[in-house]
Amino acid sequence: MVVLGSAEKRIAFLVDEILNEQEVLVKSLGKQLSRLRNIAGATVLGTGKVVPILNVPDLMKSAVRSSAVAVKPAAPPLEEKEAERKSVLVVEDSITARTLLKNVLEATGYDVKTAVDGVDAFTQLRTSEFDIVVSDVDMPRMNGLDLTAKIRSDKKLADLPIVLVTALDSREDRERGIDVGANAYIVKSSFDQSNLLEVIRRLI
Repeated sequence: MVVLGSAEKRIAFLVDEILNEQEVLVKSLGKQLSRLRNIAGATVLGTGKVVPILNVPDLMKSAVRSSAVAVKPAAPPLEEKEAERKSVLVVEDSITARTLLKNVLEATGYDVKTAVDGVDAFTQLRTSEFDIVVSDVDMPRMNGLDLTAKIRSDKKLADLPIVLVTALDSREDRERGIDVGANAYIVKSSFDQSNLLEVIRRLI
């Protein structure tokens, strides 16, 4: 048995054999395989053989998901399901992008509300509760950066997770987004809905 740990969680995995222990240099798999589940990278042994390196936190999540499927628990009551639904505020001035994001998130089971700009979003945040904000950056009246800064300066909203999804892809734009307090920055040109959903799952 090999016991893996992440944060305060521990899971034991049954393995066929432990061959040896050695220090290795882990190399990235590159952009093409950046989303490969359970694999953090790879290393090249002295023999020239390429060996994948397991991603411990991801492996533990997969184990939990697999065990949950194997057990097949009874479906919770409707009231409990509704209580577990997470709420998302999508802030986007483009009706096309706004509708796309809303449909993607609702199809995954989230309760989604929309806002057309930062002013509209902040008004809704003051009157309703949300688990996360997914916002564009370039918007009229109040842009996503100013909205993020305003949320972070509000004591009641300061800890609310914020994901910026924008066409602005320069390094300076990314740094500005993180500097004002965004938890994640996703560029629309390389938009992948599975990436967005994974980011949201990790944050809430």
